Formats: sequence, C-alpha cells, structure tokens
Amino acid sequence: MNRRQHQWNARSGVTILEVLIVLAIIAMIAAVAGPRLIGYLGRAKSETAKLQIQQIGSALQLFYIDTGRYPTSSESLGVLVSAPPGDPSWAGPYLDNEEGLIDPWGRAYIYAEPDDQSQPSVTSLGRDGSRGGSGEDGDVSG
Repeated sequence: MNRRQHQWNARSGVTILEVLIVLAIIAMIAAVAGPRLIGYLGRAKSETAKLQIQQIGSALQLFYIDTGRYPTSSESLGVLVSAPPGDPSWAGPYLDNEEGLIDPWGRAYIYAEPDDQSQPSVTSLGRDGSRGGSGEDGDVSG
C-alpha cells in the first residue's frame, strides 16, 4: 500500500479570514448560551439554600427533641454543631460541620427564635444580602 504524503507549501493551512469567521461563530454561541447558563446557576443557588434550610430545620427538631427547647437567639444555630455550655441533654452534633450554616452566597443563615408555640425561622437574604427582592436576590426561608 502506498501512502500519499502531503506536501506543505505557502498556500497550505487556514487564512486569517477563516479563523475570524470561526471566532465570530463561537462568540455568537457564547452570547446566546451565556446568560441562560448564568440563570441556571442563580436558580441552583436558591434551590441549594432551600435544601440547606430544610436540613437545618430537621436539625432544629432533633435539638428540640433532645433538649426540650429551641436554641435561643444568643446561642443561634451554632448549638447544632457544638454543645452549649452546661446543657447535659445535648446529644449532637446535629449537623456535620459549621459549613452547613453558611448560605450559597457565603453569609450565615439568619435564625429567629420562636415565639411561644411557633416554629423557629431560618432565612437567607439571597444574593444581594438585603431583605426583599426577587429572583436570585429574593429571600429564601423554610
């Protein structure tokens, strides 16, 4: 079998125009797909916050079952990871580590102690870190 060897010469290869056309096509695809991918990422962070808040809520229920009370505002959510001083009924940790107490945007979840017979509240302020908003900037609570 004979193999043909290709001879390279000055006309072989691609022209600068062909390279520019390929780059323009790639840029158009990125312009269309980029915003959609960023939207998916934002929605994924909000969904992650909802799941983490549900997990914290379950840990709070376990804490309540063991101690007969919810954490105080001064104790906050840290008692789910490490025992409060002088509480022999604590049987935790109720969460693996303190990273579970940080929302997907890098801020601590806000804990509100329950009033009388109500349930405790755990909230994330979303991407913007302030109350209210919509979309990824909206508050997430359980």
